[in-house]
Amino acid sequence: MRTLLITGPGGGGRTTAAAATALAAARSGVRTLVLSADRTDTLGAVLGTPTGPVPVQAAEGLTAWRPDAAAGFRDDLAGFQERASSVLDLLGASRLDPEEVTPLPGAEELTLLRALRDAALSDRHDLLVVDLPPVPQALALLSLPEELRRYLRRLLPPERQAARALRPVLGRLAGIPMPSEWLYETAARWDLELAAVEAVVADPATVVRLVAEPGPAGADAVRGAVLGLALHGLRADRVLAARVLPDSAADSWLAGPVAQQRKTLEEWRETYEVSEVAHLGRDPRGGEDLAALGVPGAPTGPSRVDWPVEDRLADDGVLVWHIPLPGAIRDELDLVRRGDELVLTVGAFRRIVPLPSALRRCTVAGAALRESELRVRFAPDPDLWPRTR
Repeated sequence: MRTLLITGPGGGGRTTAAAATALAAARSGVRTLVLSADRTDTLGAVLGTPTGPVPVQAAEGLTAWRPDAAAGFRDDLAGFQERASSVLDLLGASRLDPEEVTPLPGAEELTLLRALRDAALSDRHDLLVVDLPPVPQALALLSLPEELRRYLRRLLPPERQAARALRPVLGRLAGIPMPSEWLYETAARWDLELAAVEAVVADPATVVRLVAEPGPAGADAVRGAVLGLALHGLRADRVLAARVLPDSAADSWLAGPVAQQRKTLEEWRETYEVSEVAHLGRDPRGGEDLAALGVPGAPTGPSRVDWPVEDRLADDGVLVWHIPLPGAIRDELDLVRRGDELVLTVGAFRRIVPLPSALRRCTVAGAALRESELRVRFAPDPDLWPRTR
């Protein structure tokens, strides 16, 4: 199954674009599921069909789903209390009633990730369209599985599980129950679930699509989004230019906005694949309005970006890691080697990237930003690199 992630600046029409894309794909014969995690039913309002925690058929071949973050949070808490019952009893802690629990900040994001994983593993649909939050939150959401798995490995290294046989003895000696067993089991289950979500995001069949209204603010948002996506090895397959005014409006009091939109569209077409989404003069509601927008349906190409390692050992004695960063500014770029990881900061975006195996045996010999690409040079460490005779 293909996955299409739709994001853009706040107020740019992401949900409308997601609904229109899903409907266009369904009408072309592709079994489609559109997924949203908004607390308010904006998706249902656009589709003309209420959506909620139970998937509903919004049109022929189109299913809409808006999972309930509160219910998922209550289920997770109940499961945690059950697994940690011995520790809670030891501490004299009273159990929380699921009915008194309200979701904490971030519950919607975790619910969306879980729903994304479940939907991607299903064989009921050919295309999954995901209505993501605005760009900054979307990038944080997409990087969350990778970051959480990294934290789990640091806090609970898998190799320490070899001492499991000693825990009952230690527990008897200390006179208290040892929580390590269920803790490691919980960590292993979380790692498995996060790995499944991470695999969906990293799948070559997963495509990102940006939605923005053409204009100065939209242009800035698209530039930032493209850079943020590139830092996570992704690129947008196209930009949906939302609420594009008709040419006929150029002869009215809207002449200024029309000219501004046309200028931004010309700039976008020099760099991106652009699809114009018509301005209907009203908020789209229902299938006919969504079809009138002219939004393209299912994507065809991949959106993963390769970060190749170039072997220049024979000529220059280095390996060069090529990291595409379109729109990056040298003064806003920072990188730090930390063990087997590279900490990359580009403007407002930051990512900790594990080094490829060959580069872990090298030291950083320098870096340069050229032609929108970061090129990091690595020299073999003589203490770690195999010697040739």
